[in-house]
Amino acid sequence: MINKQVESPAAAVADIPDGATIMIGGFGEAGSPIELIHALIDHGARNLTIISNNTGSGRVGLAALIANGQVAKVVCSYPRSANSMVFPELYRAGKIQLELVPQGTLAERIRCGGAGIPAFYTQTAVGTVLAEGKETRTFDGREYVMERGLTADFALVKAERADRYGNLVYHGTARNFGPIMCTAARRAIVQVKQIVEPGGIDPEAVVTPGIFVDRLVVVPNPAHESVLVQEGRCYP
Repeated sequence: MINKQVESPAAAVADIPDGATIMIGGFGEAGSPIELIHALIDHGARNLTIISNNTGSGRVGLAALIANGQVAKVVCSYPRSANSMVFPELYRAGKIQLELVPQGTLAERIRCGGAGIPAFYTQTAVGTVLAEGKETRTFDGREYVMERGLTADFALVKAERADRYGNLVYHGTARNFGPIMCTAARRAIVQVKQIVEPGGIDPEAVVTPGIFVDRLVVVPNPAHESVLVQEGRCYP
């Protein structure tokens, strides 16, 4: 029988190589897979391209991965948000690259990547610096800019519960980018609070079908980014 569970976050990320492109779920702290990110820090893969909504907070999670010098480029919507202290300093110093993408465009680029759609047209960013160098076309008298779909080598995602086949359900807004990132990555690695037997999840409640999930790891009491930041914690 198919069983996608691995024994630890470290085992789940062990084969991520230098130079990989990685999608990381999360909207602020909601849905941020802290344990998987920390395992990636311990693993030590470098020269990474990260696709995420933001650049993390404090010096834990994604911010800690960036602070550890493992990230060469970030594709995101909010490089500077509340408690964001690591990325802005590195960017101003010219030590990290940024591709800024409006949030709705970022979500659609990821969705298209997962659906096999190479590009789409949107009015968002028309006439701004974000449209420079991109193809534009006029439809019904309105100008649109072409955006490319996004794919990745790996996705690191946090969900609430899974069965051993990899079918996922999420908790509230922790759902955010996770489902589309699972479809757009060649390998989706997911941390969950609980893995149940097949049939333990109502099929009508499944958000991410198991066909899009490659590895599962149980983290029964996941860390919360805001709590770690408030406590002044750093990783490693």
